[in-house]
Amino acid sequence: MKKIKKINDGDRKNFVWNMIGSTFSAFNSFFFMIIVTRINGVNDAGIFTLSFSLACLFQVIGLYSGRTYQVTEINKKISDSDYFYLKIISCIFMIVVSVCYCIIKHYNLYKNLVILFLVLFKMLEALSEYFYALMQCNNKLYKVGQSLILKSVFALLLFFILDLITNNLIVSEMMIVIIYVLIIIFYDCNYLKKIKFKLTKFNKNNIILLFKNGFYAFGFSFLTLYIINAQKYILDTYASNRLQTIFGIVIMPATIMILLVQFIIQPFLMKMKESLKNNKYDFRSLINKISLYIFVVGLFVLFVAIIMGIPVLNIVYGLKLNGYKLHLIIILIGAVFYGISINFSTALTTMRKTFVQLVIFLIVSVFTYIFSTIMINSYSLLGASISYMMSMLLLLILYVIIFNVLIIKDDGK
Repeated sequence: MKKIKKINDGDRKNFVWNMIGSTFSAFNSFFFMIIVTRINGVNDAGIFTLSFSLACLFQVIGLYSGRTYQVTEINKKISDSDYFYLKIISCIFMIVVSVCYCIIKHYNLYKNLVILFLVLFKMLEALSEYFYALMQCNNKLYKVGQSLILKSVFALLLFFILDLITNNLIVSEMMIVIIYVLIIIFYDCNYLKKIKFKLTKFNKNNIILLFKNGFYAFGFSFLTLYIINAQKYILDTYASNRLQTIFGIVIMPATIMILLVQFIIQPFLMKMKESLKNNKYDFRSLINKISLYIFVVGLFVLFVAIIMGIPVLNIVYGLKLNGYKLHLIIILIGAVFYGISINFSTALTTMRKTFVQLVIFLIVSVFTYIFSTIMINSYSLLGASISYMMSMLLLLILYVIIFNVLIIKDDGK
């Protein structure tokens, strides 16, 4: 009995710390946007929200197949060292692609630097995911939460102080990078010493295998970020920095909701792997249960947004957004659709069904680009909101269909 209690206490500790850390991390982008809008003004806020979205998109390159793939790895020939080398290569490639993008877009020096320092920040987040995967595999998910809290609090606090003093986004973003480097060195890397981690020789064949196996997961993850932020990229072409700022503010609660979904799913990753291995029926039940959790959280967020969403955003950002309540509601409905889609995506990744997900996202990406361009040109920000919701609805419908088809197919084997 004592042994069972100890395991339950450990699970509770992992869940609570991971939830707190993920929440801090989820709300960071929200607070960054507040700071920039209040201190630097609407024009700089528009540049910042676009730059942050681009950095998140490029971060997928650094993450490549992500923590889920590493935590659920069942091939004993693949070592933690192989994943480390993969992470270093992908992070370097992330920086190269980001620089090339800035050159192609011909942004001015200021906008380029704002983008690139945020890319460095997101690259360090991607690198941290390697350490987080090791912690989670060793049932130390609480340490992931603690690391996230340290990074989130210190980065946000020092960003605010420097921006208040200098009124300069570039200098303030440099401080975020410094904070992340220090915490990775003195906290994340320190965990490797505790588990006596030793880096083995570079295995070219294993690295190639990981790149090959993770390509589809990377592809649909990259397209995921594109779909989430497609409206911002299109607004960058057709609208002013001010409209970019307004849309960035209105969509921010949805972004936070999506990030909060991660701390609902992460503690279940190991259970997904075990239930898939032992009983397909339990696996399907688990996925349905998690979907229900996400739906309930989504309804709560939507209810709060309807009652007090716009008034709170008015106070927080110091802008008059009363005409954008409908936009907010439409976007949050889309965020609920997407949150449930994330759960099915994680399930299919655990099943190693990645190619089909790439096909799903290719279909939705094409739809999103065409539909968003038409809607934004016709209805401006309302069109951006509607296109966001419809893209997420299409994504969810395709995921539900594919998941049920594949799980039934596996049951028949």
